Amino acid sequence: MLKLWKWYQNCLAVHPVKTQVISSGFIWGFGDIGAQSITKYTAKKKQCQKELQDKEKGLKINWKRVATTSLFGFGFVGPVGHFWYEGLDQFLRFRLLLRPNSFRFVTTKVAIDGFLFGPLDLLIFFTYMGFSTGKSVPQIKEDLKRDYLPALILEGGVWPVVQAANFRFVPVRYQLLYVNFFCLLDSCFLSWIEQQEDAPWKQWFKSFRPLKDKTGQGR
Repeated sequence: MLKLWKWYQNCLAVHPVKTQVISSGFIWGFGDIGAQSITKYTAKKKQCQKELQDKEKGLKINWKRVATTSLFGFGFVGPVGHFWYEGLDQFLRFRLLLRPNSFRFVTTKVAIDGFLFGPLDLLIFFTYMGFSTGKSVPQIKEDLKRDYLPALILEGGVWPVVQAANFRFVPVRYQLLYVNFFCLLDSCFLSWIEQQEDAPWKQWFKSFRPLKDKTGQGR
């Protein structure tokens, strides 16, 4: 394990972008395997024993989806995440003149990451996965209305804590790797969110929108 870590460090020093891209792709692929396993496990609980026996052959890993998710890691998370964390760190150091690892430095970095990169990453992920499964633009919009806000709010209670530890204790060159490992769990969560479809608890998040509609109708 130590040799593997040293090999990764050497690759990161010599080819930083390429290493981040490849590692992100593989980690997101493994994350999707876990997500599919979680989804199928929860789906089993909703099926009767007879249905389980009939559908046992279908409960297999969808390798096409694994490849699609890996491509998201290769094409977006790896390159964009590398330049985002490196660029954000330099912006705070040299433009805002904040002292690295100070309380103000960490909180500012967490806030910018949470308000800009987090929501954008989630939006692109849902949109990309929608197109990759052959959904139309109207279908993707409906899925976003159903899943985006619940996922954003629930993740908003976890990721700031994760990123605070990341930005305080993890060197910049390893911050994307740290995030990617947490994305293993996050991909399982997002898959569970999608699998819930129109679950009653999601309706609570939709209650924010009708207020605008009612206001508009009153005028």
